Amino acid sequence: MSLRCDVCGKGPLRGNSVSHAKNRTKRRFLPNLKRVRALVDKTPKRLWVCTQCLKSGRVAKAGRVAKAA
Repeated sequence: MSLRCDVCGKGPLRGNSVSHAKNRTKRRFLPNLKRVRALVDKTPKRLWVCTQCLKSGRVAKAGRVAKAA
């Protein structure tokens, strides 16, 4: 998994976990990424997209094509 949004480029951030005793340990804040079938140049592709891009409508999701019987 790439850990980076293919639309906006959002990636992991670094910070500290802080306990009640104010002890600090290093941690990573990972973006909330989803695997989405989206239209890229009018062709469907699978992309890693953060949920903020999905909610804001920056991604045109590709619909499923019905199989011909």
